[in-house]
Amino acid sequence: MTPPIQGILLVDKPRGWTSFDVVNFVRRQVAAAEGKKPKNTKVGHTGTLDPLATGLLVLLVGKEYTRKATELTKLDKTYEVTMCLGQVSSTGDEEGEKQAVSSTVPTQKAVLEALGAFQGRIMQVPPAFSAMKINGQRAYKLAREGKTVELEARPVIIYKNELTSYKYPFVTFTSEVGSGTYIRSLVEDLGKMLGTGAYMSDLRRTRVGRFSLGDACQTDDSGILQRIHPDIV
Repeated sequence: MTPPIQGILLVDKPRGWTSFDVVNFVRRQVAAAEGKKPKNTKVGHTGTLDPLATGLLVLLVGKEYTRKATELTKLDKTYEVTMCLGQVSSTGDEEGEKQAVSSTVPTQKAVLEALGAFQGRIMQVPPAFSAMKINGQRAYKLAREGKTVELEARPVIIYKNELTSYKYPFVTFTSEVGSGTYIRSLVEDLGKMLGTGAYMSDLRRTRVGRFSLGDACQTDDSGILQRIHPDIV
């Protein structure tokens, strides 16, 4: 009998894929290797990424690992963020309907001050297009139906926002955050402080806890199952 495939798999999620697309892709491969049906194969992730985002997904393969998912969902994360100034988006990102706010061009000093203002423990309102639940329903489902979504501010922690480049209208920065922090909300708050409006035009997750994007495999790697490794959770 083929021994069960179990362990942690680090994947660089492609743009346009949902996190569940990646899970299902890996589940099918593991099932085929074990001679099982996909529905009988346990694969899960430890924190979702939006379809338009790319970067590190930490997958857990096998029953012994998926049952430990909650131990890995609260890890700190690092993102490379690009925001576009001057407009807001109905979804907070590139996908939504854009609306012009201001043609004012902030100075780099103003951008640095805004990034610095959103560090430490802050109160943040999750975006309407998020997986937060309202009376048992996902907020994004209600928002897509055109219903009013009102989410309460909650405490989050942002360890550091570090400017990478600024060429109006695009600001690129690295953000190190605690679990539960929404980068789309951070970008919208930055846009409000700058008086220009802003939406997230690109997002790439580079670190989850001690796991790094540099150790991740691509979905088109031929030996992806060989990258699943045991790890002490």
